[in-house]
Amino acid sequence: MERNIFDEEHDMFRDAARSFLMKEIGPNADRWAEQEIVDREAFLKAGEQGLLCMWADEKYGGAGFSDFRYEQILLEENARYGDVGFFIFLHSRLVGPYIGELGTDEQKARWLPKCVSGESILAVAMTEPGAGSDISGIRTKADDKGDHYLLNGSKTFISNGILADLVIVAAKTDAASSHGLSLLVVERGMPGFERGRNLKKMGMHSQDTAELFFNNVKVPKQNLLGEWNRGFYHLMHFLAEERLLSAVGALANAEAAFAITLDYAKERQVFGMKVADYQVNRFKFADMRTEMDVAQSFIDRCVMNNNEGKLTADDAAKAKLYATELEDRVTDTCVQLHGGNGYMDEFPISRMYTAARVSRIYAGSSEIMREIISRSLGLDPRKKAKKSHADAA
Repeated sequence: MERNIFDEEHDMFRDAARSFLMKEIGPNADRWAEQEIVDREAFLKAGEQGLLCMWADEKYGGAGFSDFRYEQILLEENARYGDVGFFIFLHSRLVGPYIGELGTDEQKARWLPKCVSGESILAVAMTEPGAGSDISGIRTKADDKGDHYLLNGSKTFISNGILADLVIVAAKTDAASSHGLSLLVVERGMPGFERGRNLKKMGMHSQDTAELFFNNVKVPKQNLLGEWNRGFYHLMHFLAEERLLSAVGALANAEAAFAITLDYAKERQVFGMKVADYQVNRFKFADMRTEMDVAQSFIDRCVMNNNEGKLTADDAAKAKLYATELEDRVTDTCVQLHGGNGYMDEFPISRMYTAARVSRIYAGSSEIMREIISRSLGLDPRKKAKKSHADAA
């Protein structure tokens, strides 16, 4: 299906990004999976190519590209030619904008140049053992001690947790409010900031995911990001784009799985016929192609809406829900079409399948997406309960 949202500049960028990923990222994927972490040099090389925090102003070393399509292209090409465990999008477009939009001039001057160059790798720490999609359950706390904040608590499942040099930590700062959170930037080497183990995962083995511990960490006042006690609302502000990123990545992963499986099915013979020649399999390819094209149209529209500042929370939820569920169906079908080879890790589809499973969990689970979408339809039992209580009173 022809896509009409890209200009000549985007096509040139896609070619450059593909060339970089094929040369510097893809060839290292197997080694990174075995060592269970991406080399720091990968971020430095991406920085040299101007691929990190592309939205950042030129005075910080960025390209000044606010256009989300560049990030979309990079995600699509990384899925096909790079390594999905190379979490460049999390660094650049998920965490970086917290500094770009909430940071003071001093903070941006202090942190952004190294984020753009790849010298400083970013992470955001929200999830805790008892607080996942419901961030109001966060227990990590920060106390105002006059000349600094004292941070105590722990986080888990933190992407880029081992590599990160700057971690944006969501901490409880108002015990009287479930939404009383603040965002503090914790820097590598701060006394009391410790990293746990690099967590073993079902898939995406090259991506480091860690536990983080904060034991009486003295965070300077100048490391408060945004407003005190407004962290919950700051986090909500960025969630729609985070879910769009997830949708773009999930569909790109499905496309990559489809492409290698179609090539495989055209060559692999079973009982004297190519796998792709059996009607049951041809129809599977037809169904997958149709669903992916439909998803692409909606996601591309969401990308353009995001560029115009019009992406709604429910549309972002729809995009994430559909794309991640589709990624699951496509990768599962593609494993089946590979037969026994699909279960072997030496075939990329095996790793694509296990990597895909987390997409329906992070950035808000499929169940949470359905809650958001249903509430946009006026189906919110909480409001009905409040109304019933009010009527009774």
